Amino acid sequence: MQELGELLRLRDFRRLFTVRLVSQTGDGIFEIGLATLFFFSPENASTATGVAGAFAVLLVPFTLVGPWAGVLLDRWRRRQVLFVANLVRVAITLAVAAIILADGLGPAVYVLALLNISINRFLLAALSASLPRVVPGRLLLTANSLTPTLGAAVAIAGAGVGFALGVVLEPGRHRDATLLAVAALVFTAASALATRMGRDLLGPDPRTGHETMGQTINSLSRGLVDGARHLRRRGTPARALAVMATHRFVYGVVFIASVLISRNLLEDPANATAGLRTFGTVLAASGVGFALAVVLTPVLSPRTGPHAWIVYCLVLAAASQFLLTATIARWAVLAGAASLTLAAQAAKIAVDTIVQRDTDDAFRGRAFALYDVLYNAAFVGAAALAALVLPDAGYSRAVFAALALIYLATAATYLARSRRGTVTTPTA
Repeated sequence: MQELGELLRLRDFRRLFTVRLVSQTGDGIFEIGLATLFFFSPENASTATGVAGAFAVLLVPFTLVGPWAGVLLDRWRRRQVLFVANLVRVAITLAVAAIILADGLGPAVYVLALLNISINRFLLAALSASLPRVVPGRLLLTANSLTPTLGAAVAIAGAGVGFALGVVLEPGRHRDATLLAVAALVFTAASALATRMGRDLLGPDPRTGHETMGQTINSLSRGLVDGARHLRRRGTPARALAVMATHRFVYGVVFIASVLISRNLLEDPANATAGLRTFGTVLAASGVGFALAVVLTPVLSPRTGPHAWIVYCLVLAAASQFLLTATIARWAVLAGAASLTLAAQAAKIAVDTIVQRDTDDAFRGRAFALYDVLYNAAFVGAAALAALVLPDAGYSRAVFAALALIYLATAATYLARSRRGTVTTPTA
């Protein structure tokens, strides 16, 4: 609690944190609107292939272009990224709302939605890369416990606001457009809040010399390769990112299964509204997991060390999947969601800390952009696997047992490699 109080007394941290909270609240409202359109409307995505395909369409583009984002984050003022990117999201969100009013759900909505989500991932990478600029190293673990966890929690709260508005408003295009308009207002507020910070506060450090546009473009690919080599040379960040990618892959399969179970197994498949309500309870259980992660990680992780903490989280994740092999009762689905989210977010806090602590500032933008690319690529892989192995009801004992074993194997491998040494190679 002492470290938390010290952290909250840092003015620049509070300002950066506020931008994250407001921006991710808008994400929650925007994404619940997409969920209603894509997954819980009577005519869309009621099969494993449909749900997995929708996720893949939204995530593949950023997986392909994401590496370039990190190089730009190490060249562009990160404060300006927070300001301008949120304004761009305002324009995109309002455009989606207008298209829905005029034509309903169509290809243009998918294209603009994936562009908006791609920008959001870029923003999250910028926020993570900026954190060490406003927080001293000894407080990074506490900051990483607080910022992404509460950011995700307010995104869930934003989704709750969107869900409540959806219940109050009359179903139809006007309701969907209204939700998006509210999200656009929140994005506007996030952009305005970014201007309270100095233009150079969040880095990156000034670069010596000047590059032409052509030289900058040519250096992008070299910068990406250099960033990957830097992470591998440092050792601990590369291992942590590999674990997180595996975690995300398994989590993605479970998330898609949760959508299908909520809609097609726990409720009448013909009643999409009831399925949405049930999925809302699953998200609420996940919110409990997030809250536990932010409370437990700063207390327990310093005692175990971040590497052992990651191993414990992986074992908990395995237990959550073994539970679902025993029963698919509603209580088990909710308990599994809370446990898996606790494990995922608690491990992510430790991974964030390792990557921030052991990566030089000149490479942090690339490190966190690669982090997000691995995140999305793993989820795309999970979508492909889910389409192949999950029934339309979303439940398979064999699949959940296999996922549990993957978690245990990952825990054993990471533990063995961490014991070989966690000291990073000094940067030349």
